[in-house]
Amino acid sequence: MSTNPTIKQLLCVKWGTLYGPEYVNRLYGMISRHLSGPFRLVCLTDDPRGLRDEVEPAPLPELGVPHPTKTMGKWRKVVLWGRELAGLSGPVLFIDLDSVIVGDLDGYFTYGDPGDVIVARNWAKPMQRLGQTSVFRFPVGANPHLLDDFRADPQGVADRFQFEQHYVTSAVTGGVKFWPESWTRHFRLHCMPTFPLNYFVPARLPSDARIVTFPGGPNPDDVMVGRWNKRVPPHRGRLEHLLATFSGERVDDSRWRHVRRYVLPVPWIEQYWRD
Repeated sequence: MSTNPTIKQLLCVKWGTLYGPEYVNRLYGMISRHLSGPFRLVCLTDDPRGLRDEVEPAPLPELGVPHPTKTMGKWRKVVLWGRELAGLSGPVLFIDLDSVIVGDLDGYFTYGDPGDVIVARNWAKPMQRLGQTSVFRFPVGANPHLLDDFRADPQGVADRFQFEQHYVTSAVTGGVKFWPESWTRHFRLHCMPTFPLNYFVPARLPSDARIVTFPGGPNPDDVMVGRWNKRVPPHRGRLEHLLATFSGERVDDSRWRHVRRYVLPVPWIEQYWRD
């Protein structure tokens, strides 16, 4: 397929059963409300059923090698760095499906130069210059060595970097750049009150945020209804959650993590995260 340079290009991946088509459809809806001018959303997927007609489905390229073992990284995403990708060319904005768009997206296309790779900062390790690939812009085909080098030694690369986003940060030619700090926010680190205030204060929407990401969970559909994950019912009360630490349904096998992982319903997610 040909690429019109006047059309903004966006990309997402839906693979497996973790996220249903409603995640893609909501992403399209959020983009349409927060981006000016014509755009296209390409979804790399193994199952296009249920996607709205405006979304362009395309097969996700094969990794080509065995997936690394004993690593937490989402190494499947390395295929995005191939020489060809669903007929796309030029700069493309990738957005993880578990993201909530809450502000203007135009800046994500005008910030920096078209040949830049621009990523969110890894806020879990703020003292290190590491990227986070929940939201990143990249020129298709400009860094094929990332996929080539990974395929040459997948387990070695995974053992060295642990996470796909650490590999990207290190291996991109010329280095990565970062979005302005206020644009891309991390739900757990920037929205959730610190423990134990999360038992009494709902997650806030940071001022000037444009996209809220959810790396490592919880997911938007869960916190929207006041639960950490689907292991527990929605809208669970504080006392019931605490009592489940010793007997009942826990959000985590670890009692301490269960105690800390309590979330009140988050109404602003319902406001923004819709078709």
